[in-house]
Amino acid sequence: MKFFFDLLPVILFFVAFKFAGIYVATGIAIATTIAQVIWMWLRHRKVEPMQWVSLAIIVVFGGATMLLHDETFIKWKPTALYWLFSITLFVAELIFDKNLIRAMMEKQMALPDPLWRAVNFSWALFFLAMGALNLVIAYHFSTDTWVDFKLFGGMGLMVVFIVVQSLWLAKYIKQDE
Repeated sequence: MKFFFDLLPVILFFVAFKFAGIYVATGIAIATTIAQVIWMWLRHRKVEPMQWVSLAIIVVFGGATMLLHDETFIKWKPTALYWLFSITLFVAELIFDKNLIRAMMEKQMALPDPLWRAVNFSWALFFLAMGALNLVIAYHFSTDTWVDFKLFGGMGLMVVFIVVQSLWLAKYIKQDE
């Protein structure tokens, strides 16, 4: 359910784009993300940092798209988010000696330190590549193709990455007894 909740702005953006175009879709994505943050606050009295980052990026890039009537800004939004994730993972590991992937996943698996580092860097590189791929699609294909890629291509690549990584790490996953 959380997965669907997190994807809701992207799904509604996709549907709105197909029926009403990029500017209506952008407005709906902004409104949905704002509603999610409000819902999280009212329900849990806490909003995850990831939600705040998503809200800021959609408001900035979506707002610029609507204000300047230029779809380029909304097309940059996924790249900004992916590259922010990538930079955060690299900086946390290399400068602060903090492995964020380990912090999120160490309850599910026990890995040797060098492997945790490899997993962290693989995610950082994946996000770096996804940001670059988003720009390739945005600049070399139609907006319609970009919107399709944003939902299906990006999500598909994420699933493939997770499956491949899970197979690689399967022997380390903790089993309930």
